[in-house]
Amino acid sequence: MAPLLQVSNLNAWYGESHVLHGVDMTVGEGETITILGRNGVGKTTTLRTIVGIIRERKGEIRFAGKDMLGVPLHRTAHNGIGFVPEERGIFSTLTVEENLLLPPVVAEGGMSLAEIYELFPNLEERRSSPGTKLSGGEQQMLAIARILRTGVKLLILDEPTEGLAPVIVQRIGEVLKTLKERGMTVLLVEQNFRFASRVADRFYLMDHGRMVANFPVAELPGKMDMLHKVLGV
Repeated sequence: MAPLLQVSNLNAWYGESHVLHGVDMTVGEGETITILGRNGVGKTTTLRTIVGIIRERKGEIRFAGKDMLGVPLHRTAHNGIGFVPEERGIFSTLTVEENLLLPPVVAEGGMSLAEIYELFPNLEERRSSPGTKLSGGEQQMLAIARILRTGVKLLILDEPTEGLAPVIVQRIGEVLKTLKERGMTVLLVEQNFRFASRVADRFYLMDHGRMVANFPVAELPGKMDMLHKVLGV
């Protein structure tokens, strides 16, 4: 079976700066994939290039068999890809529920508000609160939750646990496991190695704009020396 997402020989630039150097990656339907790597090696750039935020790119990006390289950014979600950036992008003048209802439904299979509130009880309690009145953890929950309404097939998360309290990190891990049980495909960048090791099916290790290793979670114990060398974990 062809992977849901296939990235081949992907290169990307910021102006004259060549940042990605032939990235190859596949994500199977229903998998949770984590990209590991030190700061500045190109992890976030990889996500932003796949989504289409970075337009100076060449190579191949195929999603559900479709060539995505020429797809404009505003059509990415309509093709089944949802992106939660590190900065979350919560609308400060809207309430929690208004933020949730803002993105359009692009396909069948998205969660209802009732299902979202069951998954994120904090959001139901704060449904009438302005977005900026939420804690950092609640904002992260909201950023993830509003994508789940839309019916996208691939959820891309950039540093979902950055700066969050351990109890919130644990809750986000539980949410990702629930989404996996529902068949959601997840691709995330994560600095929190312990968190990543609990939620991922497979890892890509990135260094200097390239994927230098790819292995399933079962092989993690045997890869620790390499991870210590590349990540310093």
